[in-house]
Amino acid sequence: MYLCDFGFQGGIGYYVGDANPHIFVHPREAYGGFFRYRFTQRWALQVQGITQRITGLNPDGTGFAVKNNGMWTNQLVNIDVVAEYNFFRFDVAEYDSRVKTYTPYIGLGIGMSIHSGFTRVSGYLPFVIGFKWKFHPRCNLQLVWQHNVYFSDNLEHVDAYNNLHDLNGSNILNCDVTGTLMVGLSVAFATGKKVCRRCEE
Repeated sequence: MYLCDFGFQGGIGYYVGDANPHIFVHPREAYGGFFRYRFTQRWALQVQGITQRITGLNPDGTGFAVKNNGMWTNQLVNIDVVAEYNFFRFDVAEYDSRVKTYTPYIGLGIGMSIHSGFTRVSGYLPFVIGFKWKFHPRCNLQLVWQHNVYFSDNLEHVDAYNNLHDLNGSNILNCDVTGTLMVGLSVAFATGKKVCRRCEE
């Protein structure tokens, strides 16, 4: 079993908040890299860095978004750590039918976002649903949907949408949300310890 893999991923990202009420509204590009350490065939820990651009409609002066009034944009740089659980035992095994070269998986972690021209930092909780496929003993392909729930309401970098009066500190339902849908490719390295002497032959 390879213990580590390193890769890159890219796709689209979205923002949900005061300006966009639904997911995948005004999607924009998202891309980055990741490193994964496998503890077992089911459990892994992933560290990733993603940058994405979010956008929405400008406010009408009362704090609500209006159509045909221009758009605002903001660039996010997200770094998070996610614990992953594979539904199947994920690896390459010639003599064990329980081990699969593909698996759906879920993940939960903690993250930090730097945004608004590198002037603000916000924490968030990442929730992950994905699918992995090992098409080569050292190469993995993954499709992953990540949903980030923030601890703040200031991702827009627009005064009318930000939490000017600090009312959202205790109500996570009023905080901003971002997400990404991406395809990733990784290469595995660092083999684990052999389980028997004959495996070394």
